[in-house]
Amino acid sequence: MQDSKIFSYDYWVLRAPVLKQSFLAAKPYPHVVFDDFLQLPAAEMLLADFPAATKDEWNHYTVSNVKKLAINNPDHFGAATKAVIGELNSATFINFLRIITGIEELIPDAKLEGGGLHTIERGGHLNIHADFTVHPHHRDWQRRLNLIVYLNKGWAEEYGGQLQLWDKEMKNCMASVAPLFNRAVVFQTDSDAFHGHPDPLACPPSISRKSLALFYFTKELAPAVRSTNFQARPEDGVIKAAGIYLEKQLLRSYDLAKRAFGFDDKFVTKILRSLSRKKK
Repeated sequence: MQDSKIFSYDYWVLRAPVLKQSFLAAKPYPHVVFDDFLQLPAAEMLLADFPAATKDEWNHYTVSNVKKLAINNPDHFGAATKAVIGELNSATFINFLRIITGIEELIPDAKLEGGGLHTIERGGHLNIHADFTVHPHHRDWQRRLNLIVYLNKGWAEEYGGQLQLWDKEMKNCMASVAPLFNRAVVFQTDSDAFHGHPDPLACPPSISRKSLALFYFTKELAPAVRSTNFQARPEDGVIKAAGIYLEKQLLRSYDLAKRAFGFDDKFVTKILRSLSRKKK
């Protein structure tokens, strides 16, 4: 593999045996963390390219289980963002993922369904969940890996926002990943790969938790279809747990409609903005 201006294959492939061992041995499910993931100039340009949260192209998700903004339409990305996504979806990078995870014939998602740029402002959160299992528009694509690249300079521990990885019984948080600049995490998206950052961010109003998320799939004959599966933590209590469950059922209904009618996430944004205006 040859180095690109975005990703140092020479550096990371030399470390592939250790990365693979770490990935496979990690608890509560296979994952691995990279520091200084992208070539530094590429990471800097990706951050500089990040759209302001005030721009209209952001999809708004503001419900009990999640409060965040996201963009997955490549038409709204700058040149640096398109270049990074292109590299991380390239055959060369996917071969690198195959080496460290052991998963063959990975498929990138050019439409970035559920992925793309994410930003979470003060008070935002993402409750613990396992991701949807099958691509909404490719019914034989089973989701296998999640890659998140963090873009947060000077992120302090007291801001929160650490990615929590929970065991399948939802009894213990087994790992925590701080969302530091140019840090990346790759994890296996099994049906019980519970993760999130459920506590409201305590960062200053002037900054937000920024990231780029990509998903990778394999083609399967009969993948098990399941919507995003939100879960309550032991400390969340009965009332909050009931709210998480009820909202999860609503999400399941939307997911079925999305698969049947081809809705995109702009549809959700319009509904949520309308509900927000009515509350005011």
